[in-house]
Amino acid sequence: MARFDPFSDEQARALVNLDQRYRVWMEAERALAALPYDLRRKDVSGRTYLYEITDRSGNGRSLGPWSPENETKFEAYRADKAAAKERRDQYRATAQETGRLCRALRLPQLANPAGEILREADRRDLLGSHLLVIGTNAMSAYAAEAGGFIRDAPDETNDFDLAWSAEEPGEGPTLWQMLKAVDPTFTVNTERNFQARNAKAYEVEILVAPSRADTMYRADQPRPAPLPEQEWLLLGTPVDRVAPCRDGSPARIVAPDPRWFALQKLWMGEQTKRNPLKRRKDLAQGRALLDTVRDQMPQYPMDAKFEASIPQELRTFYAKWRGSESV
Repeated sequence: MARFDPFSDEQARALVNLDQRYRVWMEAERALAALPYDLRRKDVSGRTYLYEITDRSGNGRSLGPWSPENETKFEAYRADKAAAKERRDQYRATAQETGRLCRALRLPQLANPAGEILREADRRDLLGSHLLVIGTNAMSAYAAEAGGFIRDAPDETNDFDLAWSAEEPGEGPTLWQMLKAVDPTFTVNTERNFQARNAKAYEVEILVAPSRADTMYRADQPRPAPLPEQEWLLLGTPVDRVAPCRDGSPARIVAPDPRWFALQKLWMGEQTKRNPLKRRKDLAQGRALLDTVRDQMPQYPMDAKFEASIPQELRTFYAKWRGSESV
């Protein structure tokens, strides 16, 4: 049985507050992002026009000659954007203050680069709909879902694994635009084109299930190779939690159903082609998380219905964890 320490009342209360305040902040971020990048009054060949600016380079399109109607539109935009920025700044400050409290209370934390990527993905409405957090970074969400520290599950990582999970085809380079917005130094690793790396050598790996591979825009990148074992992570009910980063800033994690995540970890831990150090970590995480699900997460039942749904490839690993010979 994995060692599990419940959060104190103060820790649990801080996490609840962090979740609420982060989501209000992110709603304000999305409202601000929904407004045009900028509207400007612009003189062209002796005439005045209203222009919508689409990026920081000043590119844009004309909305027509300056007129009373366009002047009203311009003034309304300026007022709406100022109000949206004020709300965003206020909610961000409150969320970050709570995040720093969570850090001081030594709650499970994410690496700062992962948090930056997650916030940008969330601002663009990609979490859950297009991207799932997989790998070790998901453990903070599982700890929050269980309400305590999962002591026997290693949680250190120097990279970030995401799974592409969109059900419908995309219309543009969604993933690459998001990564470049976080850090323009990201480049695709030419030897491993499912991996992006920034100037500080922080790596982001993108994985995909075969059933979702065709929903990725053909020119998007990094470009993952479909892996059959990723299909298991699409099953069940995802965990959706907010956790603090090491700098105190909060980030939202949407991670696979912990039962399937744990079983996939046990499967990965037995793959001889995998790095032995990673295999040991996989096995430790899988066992500790299954113990925690069984003992602390009744919302994810491990009953006869669940056991009947386990595919043949995973039954041996589940039975071995359970201590029986068959499922």
